[in-house]
Amino acid sequence: MDCTGSRRFCPICRPVRAILFDKTAATNWALGWHQDRTIAVKARVPVDGFETWSVKSGMQHVEPPFTLLSRMVTLRVHIDPAPASNAPLLIAPGSHKLGRIPEEDVKDVVRGCGTVVCLAEPGDVWLYATPVLHASDAAIAPMHRRVLQVDFAVGELPCGLEWLGV
Repeated sequence: MDCTGSRRFCPICRPVRAILFDKTAATNWALGWHQDRTIAVKARVPVDGFETWSVKSGMQHVEPPFTLLSRMVTLRVHIDPAPASNAPLLIAPGSHKLGRIPEEDVKDVVRGCGTVVCLAEPGDVWLYATPVLHASDAAIAPMHRRVLQVDFAVGELPCGLEWLGV
């Protein structure tokens, strides 16, 4: 709320999803270049523009209009170090400004935007636009790498859809 008690000028930003990534030598996966395109909701409610429903880890997810994703940010809190040898986050800076990127265009967009390697020490925090293109290689010298990732959004969902929340 703003100073007058009105929400008109200051929508509430709140956490809407939290994920703990836990990479170890035994769980050393790679994740190709992609945009985070889905949100977790309490229940499936048909709403125009919300498409491609799925269930992930028992939770209902849907792909919202890109305008909603473009108003979200993702916060990553590093519990363990993420040096170059331990599969740090890779991002394509500026790619979030290009809208929803078709899968067949991802490699060209990454090539055009370049790649930033997000090295981290325990306690470091990264904040980025949720729809930025990002990836993670498998670690070449795997060690424990835990990251708490929290997505934040502004406002309510339309027509009876509700954020699942954290």
